[in-house]
Amino acid sequence: MKLLLNSLIAFLLISSAATAQLPDLIPQPVEMKAGLASNQFTLNSNTIVLTSDTALRKSAAYLTGFIQQHYHLSLDTAIYATNEKRKNVISLIRTASVPPNLNQYTLSVVKNAITISAATDEGIFYGVQTLLQLLPVDTTVSNYKIAAVDITDYPRFDYRGMHLDVSRHFFDVAFVKKYIDYLAMHKLNYFHWHLTDDHGWRIEIKKYPELTEIGAWRNGTIIGLYPGKGNDGIRYGGYYTQEEIKEVVKYATDRYITVIPEIEMPGHSLPVLAAFPALSTTPAIPKKVAETWGIFNKFNNVLLPSEQTFTFLEDVLTEVMELFPSPYIHIGGDECAKIWWKQSAFTQKLIKEKGLKDENGVQSYFIHRIEEFVNSKGKTIIGWDEILDGGLAPNAIVMSWRGEKGGIAAAKQKHKVIMTPENAMYFNHSQFMKDDSLTANKFIPLEVVYHYDPVSASLAPEDEQYIWGGQGNLWSEYISNPAKVEYMLFPRLDALSEILWSPKNKRNYPDFKRRLKTQFKRYDLLNINYPKRYL
Repeated sequence: MKLLLNSLIAFLLISSAATAQLPDLIPQPVEMKAGLASNQFTLNSNTIVLTSDTALRKSAAYLTGFIQQHYHLSLDTAIYATNEKRKNVISLIRTASVPPNLNQYTLSVVKNAITISAATDEGIFYGVQTLLQLLPVDTTVSNYKIAAVDITDYPRFDYRGMHLDVSRHFFDVAFVKKYIDYLAMHKLNYFHWHLTDDHGWRIEIKKYPELTEIGAWRNGTIIGLYPGKGNDGIRYGGYYTQEEIKEVVKYATDRYITVIPEIEMPGHSLPVLAAFPALSTTPAIPKKVAETWGIFNKFNNVLLPSEQTFTFLEDVLTEVMELFPSPYIHIGGDECAKIWWKQSAFTQKLIKEKGLKDENGVQSYFIHRIEEFVNSKGKTIIGWDEILDGGLAPNAIVMSWRGEKGGIAAAKQKHKVIMTPENAMYFNHSQFMKDDSLTANKFIPLEVVYHYDPVSASLAPEDEQYIWGGQGNLWSEYISNPAKVEYMLFPRLDALSEILWSPKNKRNYPDFKRRLKTQFKRYDLLNINYPKRYL
């Protein structure tokens, strides 16, 4: 018996020595098996990146660019041959067979070769992101060892999104690109760009230069947490030219991320009304770009539902849709202070003429009108869950932020839904009970984000298919610089990526926290500002 026990212990020791340790990856892959420890790959200046076709050169360029920037190795690229016999190669290969999940990829690491295979360009790119996490975080050596491993992986949800509000505070193109890289690292595929709101209009519209001449600037900003301790009196603003928009869109497209622009309506429109008072229900009362937060119902920021307004919006959306190849346009629809329609003689007359029930009917009428126009251009609208008020537009996609109720209602009506409830997905709220800096006055710790599931338990099985995915949101009232964006984003972005990518049965919060220890080292390598109290 003792001999048998000793033999078993010896066998286990040999096996553990022979098999490489599983790497710490976020998001967790669908399947991952460790190879032999002796079969690790060595990345060095002689490594060549091979691609099976020219379309994969974008992924190859991303891979070699990352390695050049952070590991100081300049890797050559070449075309992969079917009888390829070269060693020390990284091969990106498009496969002829198409798996059930189009974006599935396989990644294999052995001694002389790393191979990433997929049926789609996106699949290859996601495999590249995983490979970059296999790289060691110590960059002080000249040869980098990559553990032998076999991975099969694909996303759980088709929509994996992250939002950035640039209206309250403006972020330049360089940082927006960096933000997009953060999304790409985490295998997210939609960037929701909140370009307009009461606090600033951030996109050049050539037909209406007043939108940026007037609407892109405010004369000051409140100090401290709302309602604030006065106003700083400093003129603040900025906007993206159309050429800059095109630059960002191309940058995102090269990373297989779709940019969804948001143009707010019919509420949250103070910059429009400051520039064009005739589009207001109270045109005789001067308007200005908001200088304080939380102005819902306080100031008239609501568009008049007139033909002049719809002509204006159609002109704006025409230019927007020409800039963004995205099949989706976000039209806002949230927090419309309908009290201003109730007090508007024009709007009350419209209610009677159109046979609308009430001001909720006006909201529905407004959204239907915009949807018809956007649909005529071959695109689909997305709106916050208030677009359900008065009746949902026929083809609209609902982004549910006031909890899950709106999303569940939309799914029951057979509409696509993006779940982004404020109590779990708003990353502008503090990660800590007592934060190191000023934040929105709510608490959403990492664990709450990680345990959120976009498919509500209250959904009927036949309605679950309409949950397109989920999204994190970053509103910028108290986020005025890139370092603060990163501080609020990380590591909650990692939790978001895992709940949207990994199989539900792979979710394990203690293990996720363990893997974060390695992820923090990657943050250090990339010079990302994250809360150090996690260490």
